Amino acid sequence: MSLPLLAIVGWSGTGKTTLLQSVIPILSSKGIRAGLIKHTHHQMDVDTPGKDSYLLRKAGASQVIVASSKRWALMCETPEEQPINLRYLLNQMDPSMLEMVLVEGFKNEAVPKIVLWRAGIKGGVEELLDEQTIAVASDQPLSLKVPLLDINRPESVAEFIADWLKRE
Repeated sequence: MSLPLLAIVGWSGTGKTTLLQSVIPILSSKGIRAGLIKHTHHQMDVDTPGKDSYLLRKAGASQVIVASSKRWALMCETPEEQPINLRYLLNQMDPSMLEMVLVEGFKNEAVPKIVLWRAGIKGGVEELLDEQTIAVASDQPLSLKVPLLDINRPESVAEFIADWLKRE
């Protein structure tokens, strides 16, 4: 079984994370358990320098799982710096615990996406649209061939996502 993927894409500074922070609890209140895969262009480390897991990973462990009764995390070293493979990352998730996976970023992936666009942000909305775009969430009136959502109304964005998920 493949989990439905829905990307939330937009230029830097558009508010992708802020919107998702509001949308995820609304989806959860509707009984929709969403996973999340976030793309970052930055050097990132989820481990804490000085902790045992950090020291063992730095000692050369290629993969480290840190686990407790509340959560676990898998850290994988990718020294070859190959392009990120969204499908591979999706396969690392447990589909029995989720109804869908939201993706922040990955705007060039061929997956259904909601494009976010705000006035005053670098880059035009047209550059983000493709055949996978199912809606645009904006703070401006736009004339488009896909539904236009209000980026400042996360409850309406969540409702759109819930309706989309039912059709998937």
